[in-house]
Amino acid sequence: MNYDVIGDIHGHADKLIALLRKMGYRHRMGAWRHPEKKAIFVGDFIDRGPGQLETIRIVREMLDAETAKAVMGNHELNAIAWYTPDPASDGEHLRRRIPKNHKQHKAFLDEAENDSDLHRELVDWFLTLPLWLDLPGLRVVHACWHPRYMAEIECQLTPERRLDPALVVAASRRGSMEFRTIETLTKGVEIDLPAGHQFHDKDGHARHNVRTRWWDSSATSYRRAAIIDSPTQEKLPDTPIPESALVGYDGTKPVFFGHYWLEGDLQPLLPNVACVDYSAGKGGPLVAYRWEGEPELSASSFVST
Repeated sequence: MNYDVIGDIHGHADKLIALLRKMGYRHRMGAWRHPEKKAIFVGDFIDRGPGQLETIRIVREMLDAETAKAVMGNHELNAIAWYTPDPASDGEHLRRRIPKNHKQHKAFLDEAENDSDLHRELVDWFLTLPLWLDLPGLRVVHACWHPRYMAEIECQLTPERRLDPALVVAASRRGSMEFRTIETLTKGVEIDLPAGHQFHDKDGHARHNVRTRWWDSSATSYRRAAIIDSPTQEKLPDTPIPESALVGYDGTKPVFFGHYWLEGDLQPLLPNVACVDYSAGKGGPLVAYRWEGEPELSASSFVST
């Protein structure tokens, strides 16, 4: 089976429709279909864009028609936690309903929250999304393929590698194995920056930790490992990052993920590693990789709106 691996949509249904059309999909018999391929979505369907419910509708129709597969992104995970009451704290939810978090979810909540039945239905659907896919020939995860963490958590997942309500609670408790593992799979490896270093993220928040190039076994120092703008990166020390942050990728199969808000040229990160998130949620193109069984990936197989 050949697959089109599609990046983070963030509610931009117009970009999704344009990309599907460009790749030869057509809407018939209730879903977007391709005569020879299926799509794989890397998650982050919601937040930011003007077409939250339309995006979800398109993806759900394709999954129901078996013309696509999908994994859970951190924005779906956050939406589940926002909606779910905290059983240990009356009146609180697993994701605190503070202004910062509400701002992140606002686009989705504006479309879904005023209909409690719909909101519940959408959260239930998010829970049907697996954390990762390990298919013949390729792998897909939202942010980080971490074999050791996956092995530790798999016995707590459903057979389809989905979260159940009890695991959602456990994954919301900072310091737990469940929190560490599911945060890493959906949000990537993050490390504290050396003392005196910080940067501002895409929403203007001061950050004292940074995501790392977990897939790159040569990224062993702060300067080499940090996923950050080049001027800030150059100011970081060329000293080793914690050993616990070294993951690497075994290269057994190509692995695809989203999450990292890339910009610039569309190209693999390594011969068998590709990110398909090129910042569609903040004005960039929606991107897909058209995989046809090749063990080594090529820049020519990327397509974008």
